[in-house]
Amino acid sequence: MAKSPLLYYITNRKAFPGDEFSCRERLLGKISEAAAAGVDYIQLREKDLSSHEIELLARNAMDRLASARPTAGVTRPGTCLLINSRIDVALAVAAGGMHLPAGDVSVTVARGVWDTAVATLQGKSDGENPNKMPIVSISCHSIQDVADAAEAKADLALFAPVFGKKDVPQAKPTGLEDLRVACGNRISVLALGGISLENARSCLYAGAAGIAAIRLFQENDVHRVVAALRAG
Repeated sequence: MAKSPLLYYITNRKAFPGDEFSCRERLLGKISEAAAAGVDYIQLREKDLSSHEIELLARNAMDRLASARPTAGVTRPGTCLLINSRIDVALAVAAGGMHLPAGDVSVTVARGVWDTAVATLQGKSDGENPNKMPIVSISCHSIQDVADAAEAKADLALFAPVFGKKDVPQAKPTGLEDLRVACGNRISVLALGGISLENARSCLYAGAAGIAAIRLFQENDVHRVVAALRAG
């Protein structure tokens, strides 16, 4: 079992009550809370927003991460922001990388686009470019998907749905045994889908390098969740 599991918060502003402005403000507050609690990765997954809107929200999120101060006892390095699907936005805001959903471009293509853009920016600037080698996480729904992600040299495989999906009840859970087999690949596999504090430890015992979730982080006190997941 991972001694200090990776923790990965996936955002969903629409799950908050109120109008659009209130939802965005509450989401940014949750991002600040997650960063202060020592969550490793935050995936900005607001897929319905326009290019301008997602870039603005991503910039606001980056500002929150830059100003976040770890609470007492938190020793993890800074939280990394990943942008869902939008490589252009990730580059524009100097995010830590990107998440590739199923059916998106390949890891090779995504990194190629990133490298080309960075090389172009470096050619136009005398200063140091903030866009380093990106972290790439990828959605995986089968053991073969995880093997392919490892072969493509992605950094993180989000294996789902381990325990099903609340919003998609017809989705067949992958289960802990498939998770265990998937974790045999040379890539950090994060369990996703129906994860709670009660069942998260079984995922870690199955070999998962960490936990990815929306509701687990967004609907609870993040400091309490992080402390429970990293206890012992």
